Amino acid sequence: MFSDRDRIRMPQRPLPDRDTPLIPSEPHLVFGRRLDVPAPPGFGEIWFGMGCFWGAERRFWQVEGVWLTAVGYAGGVTAHPSYEDVCSGRTGHAEVVRVIWDPDTLRLGDLLRVFWEVHDPTQGMRQGNDVGTQYRSAIYTLKEADLQLARRSRRDYEAALQKAGLGRVTTEIRAAGTFYYAETYHQQYLVRHPDGYCGLQGTGVPCP
Repeated sequence: MFSDRDRIRMPQRPLPDRDTPLIPSEPHLVFGRRLDVPAPPGFGEIWFGMGCFWGAERRFWQVEGVWLTAVGYAGGVTAHPSYEDVCSGRTGHAEVVRVIWDPDTLRLGDLLRVFWEVHDPTQGMRQGNDVGTQYRSAIYTLKEADLQLARRSRRDYEAALQKAGLGRVTTEIRAAGTFYYAETYHQQYLVRHPDGYCGLQGTGVPCP
């Protein structure tokens, strides 16, 4: 059963679906792989929302054992949204990073630790100066075991935050729906623009 923070309310008047999917036109600028490939057999996949996806994607492609990253939109109701659609607040989507990892090198728990520690999961529909539903903290999983692990990690990190005198975790955690790729200029944005904006800022509280 979903708790209140496992699913946000969708907009009352969502934008209509777009007919044309966005197909990534370039390979990954770090890994050299196509962005729309499926995870290899036995590999893990998870989607993280941590505010603006530019800095979040960079943080994950730097983790040893991550095989591919891509940015996009998930958790909403409008099919094939554009960036402008998502920023309107009328699609219900969050900006997310699709992360595929090699379980022989990396554990999901290690990725969750990165997720919790590099952003502030207590801010609701914002992250720092970025305000709106698309900037919410979120985890979308493709496997039930990953969903349960993510929820346990939320409980444990919330306890650590509250011990430090900080607030309640607002992270939405649920099974993944559909991932819609963001426009090419958003993909690996901080490779294209090394001095570009990154709003990531953690709480300073280590994840257990």
